[in-house]
Amino acid sequence: MQSFKTQFTLSRDYLAECFDQSLPHGKNAKPNYLFPVLLLAAGVGTLIFTEHSKVLGYMLIALALLELLHIRFRRAWWLARQMWGKSGGSEVTLTVDEAGITTQNTHVKTALLWSDIERVIETELGLIVVAKSGGRHYLSKSLFTAALVNEIITRAKGECS
Repeated sequence: MQSFKTQFTLSRDYLAECFDQSLPHGKNAKPNYLFPVLLLAAGVGTLIFTEHSKVLGYMLIALALLELLHIRFRRAWWLARQMWGKSGGSEVTLTVDEAGITTQNTHVKTALLWSDIERVIETELGLIVVAKSGGRHYLSKSLFTAALVNEIITRAKGECS
């Protein structure tokens, strides 16, 4: 394998693609509405069926509404947190070589050896590299040639066997 090196910016557009392409393959792909519903039921139940202070009931209802807002705006909130972080907007150097896949910016250097890759999930716009440790790394296909995308998938499968 020839060494491949490129640079890209962790822009809002790149991070939005990362979120959108990774979400269906993550552990929280479908929002959990059960928790806010239970909070709401407990709050209403506390207000209706107890004679004590109504503060607990109102607090549970407020927490339920806050959790519903969290579910509704999770993409926007995730993007804002990424852009506010020290890596947001920074230039990233990506290297694919015989050893594995390495990303580096001014704050973080990540090296993922081929032997550490459990599998690669191909999405419409990118690759989700799943490490044996459980970590997931998204790489946009726009950074690579089609041949290199195929080589990464093949190489990862070969190391996983």
